[in-house]
Amino acid sequence: MERRELDTPEGRSCMKNCHMLIKNAAGFFLALTFLAIAFSPAGAYDPLDPNGNITIKWDIVSWTPDGYVAAVTMHNFQQYRHIPSPPGWTLGWNWAKKEVIWAVVGGQTTEQGDCSKWKAGSPHCCKKDPTVVDLLPGVPYNQQFTNCCKGGALASWAQDPPNSIASFQVSVGNSGTTNKTVKLPKNFTLKAPGPGYTCGPAKIVKPSLFFSTDRRRTTQAMMTWNVTCTYSQFLAQKSSTCCVSLSSFYNDTITPCPTCACACRNNITQPACIDSDKPVLKLPGTNSASNILQPPLLRCTRHMCPIRVHWHVKLNYKEYWRVKITVTNFNYRMNYSDWTLVAQHPNFDNLTQVFSFNYKSLTPYGSINDTAMFWGQKYYNDLLMQAGPMGSVQSEILLRKDKETFTFKQGWAFPRRLYFNGDQCVMPPPDAYPWLPSTAHPSPAPPSLFAFILPLALAIAIAIAPSLFLP
Repeated sequence: MERRELDTPEGRSCMKNCHMLIKNAAGFFLALTFLAIAFSPAGAYDPLDPNGNITIKWDIVSWTPDGYVAAVTMHNFQQYRHIPSPPGWTLGWNWAKKEVIWAVVGGQTTEQGDCSKWKAGSPHCCKKDPTVVDLLPGVPYNQQFTNCCKGGALASWAQDPPNSIASFQVSVGNSGTTNKTVKLPKNFTLKAPGPGYTCGPAKIVKPSLFFSTDRRRTTQAMMTWNVTCTYSQFLAQKSSTCCVSLSSFYNDTITPCPTCACACRNNITQPACIDSDKPVLKLPGTNSASNILQPPLLRCTRHMCPIRVHWHVKLNYKEYWRVKITVTNFNYRMNYSDWTLVAQHPNFDNLTQVFSFNYKSLTPYGSINDTAMFWGQKYYNDLLMQAGPMGSVQSEILLRKDKETFTFKQGWAFPRRLYFNGDQCVMPPPDAYPWLPSTAHPSPAPPSLFAFILPLALAIAIAIAPSLFLP
C-alpha cells in the first residue's frame, strides 16, 4: 500500500485494524505466559500429589450458656509433606463477632490479649485473631486431648497415617448458641512454621459422627465446618532448598548441582556460609540444630543448598540395574527428622528391592506407577543429622529391566524429578548428564519447524492485513 492510500478513510481503517490485530496477538501471548507461570509446579498444585492438602475440621460437640465447645482436628492428606517439630504447626483465624476463648485442651494460644473488661473470670484468650499451637509431649493428662501434644509434629499421610492427625478442644464464649446464630471464623492461617500454606474459607458440611468406645453407639456433632489449606513452594521460600547431582559407573564425569541452585555466595555482606575447617564451628552453640527458626549456617559450596541428593547409577546386571541414593545435609544448624524423599522415574514400576530406606509407591494418576516415596527406618536413619561426618543417609535400590524401554542412552537412567521434604529439588540441565562413552555428546536440538512457522505466519498476516480491508 502506497503512502497516499493510507490517507484515505479506507487506509486509516485498515491501519486501525492492523494495530488491533497486533495488540490482540501480544495480549494472547502475554496471557499464555501468565498461565504457564501460574500453573507451574512451584504453585499450589503439586503434580505428584494433586489431591494433597491439610483439612481442618471444626465440630461443635455441645452448647454452653454463652457459646459452644468444639473439637478442632487437622488431617494431613499430603502424601509426602509433613510438618516437623520443633516448632510445629501454628493455626490462626479471625473471629466473625466478639468471641472469646474460655479454655483450650490439648493446645494453647500464644497470647491472651486484653481481657480487662471481664470481671468474673479471665478467659484464656480475648484476641480478635487468636493463634493456637500444640502442647509438648509429657503434659499432665488433664491437659491432653485426642491426637494432641506432639510438639506440633504432623506426619505425612503415606509415611505415618496415625500421626497425620492433630486435635485440640476449644471452649468459645460470647458467640451464638444455635446453628443459626453461630458465625464461622474467617481468614484461617496455617504456618509450618513459616508461610507456604494458603487456607480457603470455612464451609459448612454434613455434621460429623462419633462412635463410642465399644462402637455400639453413635453421636452427632451439632454443627461442622471444614477449611482446606494447600501448600505452595513458591510462597514457602524465595529460593530452592535442595539440588541434585548425578554420576554413573559408565562415565567418570560427576555432574554436580547447578551453580547457585539455591543461592550464591556473597562476600560483601555477612557471609552466608562457612568452610568446614573453620575454627568457629568448634564454638558452643554455633552448630546447634535445635531451632528450625535460626538462619541456616551452610557449608560453602557452589550450589549453596542445605540439601543435596546424589543419584548414582552403580551397577548393570543382565536383568537388573542398581542405583545408590545419598542425601547430604550442608546445614550446620538443622537436623531433619522423619525426612521424606520422592523420586520420579519410568522404571519404578519394576522396583524390586530397597535396602535401607522405607518405600511406598505413589500413583497419583491411577495406573501410571512411576513415582516412589522413600523415608528412613525408625531409630536407624530416620534422622538426617546436621552437616558434618554424620550428616548424610544413603540407600541402594534394585530395579528389574523392562526390555522395551530400558536404556542407558540419553540420560534415561536418571530421575525426572526429586523432592525432599515436599520441596522440588533443582536438577542439572539434561545436556550435562553423564553420557555413555560410545555416545557423542549431543548438540543442542535444532529449533522446531513450528518455531519458524509461527513468526513467519504472524509477519505475513500483518503484511497482508491492510489489503484485506481495501476495496
